[in-house]
Amino acid sequence: MSNGETNTDVILIGAGIMSATLGTILKELVPEWEIKVFEKLDNAGEESSNEWNNAGTGHAALCELNYTTEKPDGSIDIGKAISINEQFQVSMQFWSYLVNSGLVQNPQEFIRQLPHMSLVQGEQNVSFLKKRFEALTKNPLFQGMEFSEDPEKLMDWVPLIMEGRKWNEPIAATKIDTGTDVNFGALTRMLFTHLENKNVDIKYNHSVTDLKRTSDGLWELKVQNQFSGTIKRHTAKFVFIGGGGGSLHLLQKSGIPEGKNIGGFPVSGIFMVCNNPEIVEQHHAKVYGKAKVGAPPMSVPHLDTRFIDNKKSLLFGPFAGFSPKFLKTGSMLDLVTSVKPNNVLTMLAAGAKEIPLTKYLIQQVMLSKEQRMEELREFIPSANSEDWDLVVAGQRVQVIKDTEAGKGTLQFGTEVITDSDGSIAALLGASPGASTAVQVMLEVIKKCFPQHINEWEPKIKEMIPSYGVSLMKNPDLLRKVHSSTEQSLGLTEKELAYS
Repeated sequence: MSNGETNTDVILIGAGIMSATLGTILKELVPEWEIKVFEKLDNAGEESSNEWNNAGTGHAALCELNYTTEKPDGSIDIGKAISINEQFQVSMQFWSYLVNSGLVQNPQEFIRQLPHMSLVQGEQNVSFLKKRFEALTKNPLFQGMEFSEDPEKLMDWVPLIMEGRKWNEPIAATKIDTGTDVNFGALTRMLFTHLENKNVDIKYNHSVTDLKRTSDGLWELKVQNQFSGTIKRHTAKFVFIGGGGGSLHLLQKSGIPEGKNIGGFPVSGIFMVCNNPEIVEQHHAKVYGKAKVGAPPMSVPHLDTRFIDNKKSLLFGPFAGFSPKFLKTGSMLDLVTSVKPNNVLTMLAAGAKEIPLTKYLIQQVMLSKEQRMEELREFIPSANSEDWDLVVAGQRVQVIKDTEAGKGTLQFGTEVITDSDGSIAALLGASPGASTAVQVMLEVIKKCFPQHINEWEPKIKEMIPSYGVSLMKNPDLLRKVHSSTEQSLGLTEKELAYS
């Protein structure tokens, strides 16, 4: 049955970190706007934003080797690393503003300082890491990074990784103490608590089943109550589709031309979690290695200290997996039903191109626990099977679209699709995702509300002092921003005493 129709200014679909961030920014810019949120699960941050469904790395390109590539002439391209680092600084400034304004309390519940490290083995990889270190440390954004290929120094940095290791090939690492561990699940829940206090209408267990443009230019959504089955219609001037892997289907239902010729390819992740507190205590860093050939970038192996529910944990992974679902709580038909006449050729082209990836995923799915332990032993030579359990992480849907690189190109990263009049925006893609949420949502605001940007700019600059400025080109501002965000968020030296 269907009844009632309500009208509002903004509707956010999905109660993850992206909707939480966009809603919070809009409430600061235009407190009088009415905002509604629809989430099909019974709480905020339960899918991709949940602390067990992502790496919890504050992605600032301090340790992720796939953000720096070696050019044919042997030099290192650090462009992407600079961009991601600057975007993370924007998130840090916004979170500081929330804490300083009393909108969010207890920052240590969602962010902690934690060394970020890259670790490689083999002569060629050591040479690459050294060149990467030299290129990055010339840039003010990466000050404080250290490099070592001295086993004794590495033993001091990561004893768990170095103990019992055979010295039959070169090994090297970089380390920077100002990295972070971020609990995006906790942050998402905090932001939604804040939005509820600001009278944002958040409806959990409500699923958006369809959306269409009305003759007067509004968006009409069909929303189903998961318990009663009742369907209500809600209209809004602006709609944001932030439903993680579920965004693609809704984008397709919107019928906007910008959503055509786009496909999605789901990749799931599995982490190993250490259940032995003695081993957990021996490691205090996020250590990223190099991705295997054919692996998607979010399958870069890493050994991570995590703080979840104020408890120190140790995770290794992710091992990639394949499921046709677009969400952990999705349907086995998600992939099949996402293939439409307008994207079938794009999807087929991607299938032909991505044979190494398909092969890699099949191999990953077939791994036994012992085979996964063997991969872990490349990081921790003495690892015992009984100390580690498997945890299935979140689903990620990689965007497939036609680009200059050819038809059916698999995109790694986060993409925002908006229609020409800015009345609807959809967020697709994966990592670095949550870490760059503030920058991505500011771009949504700029694209979708260009008529308001001038009047909103002073408030945006109050929230993000570096807005519109390159921190890399302004070392004084960078130092100021670092110092104030570290103080506001409690990222001080005392955390480092832990290591």
